Amino acid sequence: MSGLLNTVVIIAVVAYVFIRQFSAQPLSSRGSNIWLVPAILGGMALREPHLLDAAHPTAAAVLLAAGTLLGLASGAGWAWTTTMWTEADGTVWTKGGLRTAVVWLCGMAVRLGLGGVGHLWGVHQGTGTMMLSIAAMLLSRSGVTLWRARSVQPAYRVPVGG
Repeated sequence: MSGLLNTVVIIAVVAYVFIRQFSAQPLSSRGSNIWLVPAILGGMALREPHLLDAAHPTAAAVLLAAGTLLGLASGAGWAWTTTMWTEADGTVWTKGGLRTAVVWLCGMAVRLGLGGVGHLWGVHQGTGTMMLSIAAMLLSRSGVTLWRARSVQPAYRVPVGG
C-alpha cells in the first residue's frame, strides 16, 4: 500500500478513536469488533516491505520494539484512566475524560519523539512503525478494558427477587 494511503488511514483511525473516547459507549455493543481494527492495522504494518530500515536493521528493530512497547503501555494507561460503570440491564459503559486524553496524547507525543530519534540516527521509519504502535495501543486498551469490565459492579442496589 502506498505511503500516502497509509498516512490517511493512520490519521483517520487516530482522529476517530480520539474523538470517540469522549462519548459514553456501551462496551457490549462493540463485541468482537474491538479486536478488528488492531488486527487490520497490525496486518497492514507487518505487510510493509520496508518495516525495518535495511541500512540500520538493529537501530530500526530497537525503535520498532520501543514503539510497540510504548503503544502497549499507552493503551493500558488509556484503559486504566477510562471511567466504567454498569447500567441496570448489566451493560458496562466506558467514557474517557481529561486524564485519558492526557495519557493518550502523551503516548502519541513520545511515539513522535521516537520518530525524531530515528531521524537523528538516520533510520528510515515508514508508516508501518506508526501503524504497529497504534495497533498495539488499541489491542492493549481493549484487553485491559475487557479485563476491568469483569469486575465492574453496579453503582446501585439490585432488589433481590424483584
